[in-house]
Amino acid sequence: MQENVKRKLIEDPVKKALVAFTLPLLLSNLFQQLYNTVDTVIVGHFLPQALASVSTSGHLIFLLVGFFNGMAVGAGVVISKFFGEKKYEDMRKAIHTNLAFGLAAGALFSIAGYFLTPLILQILQTPSEIFAYSQEYFQTYFAGAFTVVLYNVCTGILQAVGDSKRPLYYLIFSSCLNVLLDLLFIGVFRWGVWSAAFATALSQGVSMLLCLSRLMRTKEVYRVELKYIRFHEGMLAKIVRLGLPSGLQNSMIAIANLFVQSRVNTFETAAISGVGCYMKLEGFAFLPITCFSMALTTFIGQNLGAKEFERAKQGARFGIVCSLIVAEIIGVIIFLFAPVFLSLFSKDSQVIAGGVKQCRMEALFYFLLAFAHCIAGICRGAGKASVPMVIMLSCWCVVRVIYLAIALSIRHQIEFIFIGYPATWLLSDIFFALYYFRSDWVHAFEQRAGAEKGEGNCVEN
Repeated sequence: MQENVKRKLIEDPVKKALVAFTLPLLLSNLFQQLYNTVDTVIVGHFLPQALASVSTSGHLIFLLVGFFNGMAVGAGVVISKFFGEKKYEDMRKAIHTNLAFGLAAGALFSIAGYFLTPLILQILQTPSEIFAYSQEYFQTYFAGAFTVVLYNVCTGILQAVGDSKRPLYYLIFSSCLNVLLDLLFIGVFRWGVWSAAFATALSQGVSMLLCLSRLMRTKEVYRVELKYIRFHEGMLAKIVRLGLPSGLQNSMIAIANLFVQSRVNTFETAAISGVGCYMKLEGFAFLPITCFSMALTTFIGQNLGAKEFERAKQGARFGIVCSLIVAEIIGVIIFLFAPVFLSLFSKDSQVIAGGVKQCRMEALFYFLLAFAHCIAGICRGAGKASVPMVIMLSCWCVVRVIYLAIALSIRHQIEFIFIGYPATWLLSDIFFALYYFRSDWVHAFEQRAGAEKGEGNCVEN
């Protein structure tokens, strides 16, 4: 295997390295977002009676996917730090342990998701007129969700070593395949809403196979070999220590959002569809935010591992500023053109009106979410995953749920749900700012580097 590998996030100029890594990541997530969005658009035109069941799929899917994605974040931090430190043998053990975890977790995910779907839909107070559609869509999705988990594991490995381009190429191909399959299954064959989920699972499976094939064929130090896929001693503990906080955070936020969805489901079907369509639009708006956060996690992890402390700080500042600016530009665009964007999902004027109302109450506050995600990404890259977990769970789960329970009991208006999001984003920003600006998040790494240097000098003397 090739040991003299290019470490662009450590060696290239800070701004160039971050932008070059973030842009393919952004485009990759853009195409991934197309999966559910295409389902919504096509179902909205060919199966309008099932639109609400598909358009509200995000929270339930993220409930189960989010935990495993959070664990993948922990694995990415471990891999990126070993990569930065040039501890390639440890990095290979972490990669193969991560794949073993993905195989086991993916199987569990598919089984649990399939059998828990009816119960969760009942808890969500899913209206009877869309219950059957929702059940067949979600159970089909979860039956093939094994490929979703394993795909995220594989792309996480590539991104941890600084490769964000190949996942983009694979997603472009599979996203185009997803569109064709949706049109074929629903538009031509006139199959039910389950076929939209089936098309997504097939397309995601293609992405997973392409990504895994790349990892197995590469000559670089991160090459995957099937015979080494197992839980290597000590590596699973490292991954769990850094990934469990993120996984629990994602799951708890998803549970809180499911509570919000259950409140939304108490309104009329047009309102439910309007909120669901806005969520799809919001998913695109949040892509730059989440991508800068993911890029910062990898950048910080690699540079702290390489003892490039000042460079890590520079990258953090640049990433935060870029994310805030881009998020607000997108927010303004969505605020101004919300009716046009939402009409892509539905032609029902009531559905569009409901989505526009939510857009106009949230879009101008996207910069608040950008700041929170960037600081969270920096903390995870520095190995402090518990910090964003505590802040986000407190503000986005506990406070949000309590607020909605009180507000909607006083007056049953959907606007109270919309206000809850920017309000809790602001609250989390306050705590993140207090932590970020009053603590030296690289101090422990600098101390350890100083101690190692001191030990080396003693030996030389």
